[in-house]
Amino acid sequence: MSRTTAIARAEDYFDSGALRSDLARRVGIPSESQNPERAAALVDYIETELKPTFEALGFVCHTLHEGDWPFLLAERLEDESLPTVLGYGHGDVIRGLDDAWDDGLSPWQMAERDGRWYGRGVADNKGQHSINIGALAAVLETRGRLGFNAKYLIEMGEERISPGLRELAVRHKALLRADVLIASDGPRLTAGRPTIFLGSRGAVSFNMWIDARSGGHHSGNWGGLLSDPAIQLAHAIATIAGPTGQIQVPEWLPSGGIPANVRRVLADCEIDDSGEEPKIDPLWGEPDLTAAEKLFAWSSFAVLAFEAGNPKTPVGAIAPRAWSRCQLRFVVGVDPDDILPALRRHLDRNGFTNVEIVQASDEVFPATRLDPDHPWVHWTVNSIERTTGEKPAILPNLGGSLPNDVFMEVLGLPTIWVPHSYPKCSQHAPNEHIPLAIVRQGLALMAGLYWDLGEPGVPADGRKGGHEGEITAVS
Repeated sequence: MSRTTAIARAEDYFDSGALRSDLARRVGIPSESQNPERAAALVDYIETELKPTFEALGFVCHTLHEGDWPFLLAERLEDESLPTVLGYGHGDVIRGLDDAWDDGLSPWQMAERDGRWYGRGVADNKGQHSINIGALAAVLETRGRLGFNAKYLIEMGEERISPGLRELAVRHKALLRADVLIASDGPRLTAGRPTIFLGSRGAVSFNMWIDARSGGHHSGNWGGLLSDPAIQLAHAIATIAGPTGQIQVPEWLPSGGIPANVRRVLADCEIDDSGEEPKIDPLWGEPDLTAAEKLFAWSSFAVLAFEAGNPKTPVGAIAPRAWSRCQLRFVVGVDPDDILPALRRHLDRNGFTNVEIVQASDEVFPATRLDPDHPWVHWTVNSIERTTGEKPAILPNLGGSLPNDVFMEVLGLPTIWVPHSYPKCSQHAPNEHIPLAIVRQGLALMAGLYWDLGEPGVPADGRKGGHEGEITAVS
């Protein structure tokens, strides 16, 4: 009975082909949460696939519902005196986009090619929680017990911005009570380097438009006499960000700048844009920041779509209306409640009172970040380094967005994410894939981490005042 044996068992789960078989079966369930016709598949993934898997490991399973959305909570409680760890994953996937995959590839039939597994969900998120479940099994088979209390929450609507997750956490707060969240989603910093991240950037999408008049008018008869809403809207957008993308709305930037400990951990993080596209544009974004600071410690603004007239069949007329969908990714230190009011003030100051703005949906991902000096961070880094021989990259937050605020704000947990994918995995696109090297190493480092959770030296229970450092969230 040893840590080394548990890691070897986890690696054998990969080497034997057992993980490949399990993941291929899970990929074969077309659990597209954005497709109403796949509602039965969402339930099927929980009831016929994951519930029997967890029950075979001695977990008690509960199927929970919030509205139309199913959730699975699996728990194995060994002793009240032991630490309790909450895991998380999502079994839903983005639309398959079946016809757009390369020849010989399908979203619903996992395939191996050039050292990668291809299929919808292999990276986001079926492959990631399958790695963690396999590592839990390896520890149980080796030790005969986990040595800690484990709870695992699987949701089936993350690709729909997690409907019902916050409400479920509020209603079942006692059932979800834990000492720490240790979960896997999102990408590593690079394919070759183990990574942890401690929260996520926030995100809000909004529409901007100008309605100038009721219809289009001939550009020869009226050009130079009628205002062009497309030109006006383009100029309005140009006041929001400069020609190199630098944000010009002060309230959209983190108050106080980048904290010193965030700069410290990001100094050890180099973004690799070698090999395949895309390539980093070094002059884009906030000047005097490193690439890692721009992505993980600063806000970014993007125009997702812009439309005027009829883009497919342009005619010689001044369009009556121009419209754009925009998005702000923001970090801790930005007040989410003031994002759109600040934009309104900014546009008015610059003479664009005719530009209308409205939030694109009710959903806003808040920004969250665990203090990089928190004891759970140091503990996790030490465990991964012990297994891999390499210090993992520490990201203060993911560049994208996750429902981390639910775990941090509602449940009050320190949050540690250990991703098992990489930035070029094509998640949400055709040809989603995951490198086999990441899968095998992920099994090993998670088996080591779960083993260490059952050993002395685990950080004290934060709810009892036994931790140092801060949990920071913006909502």
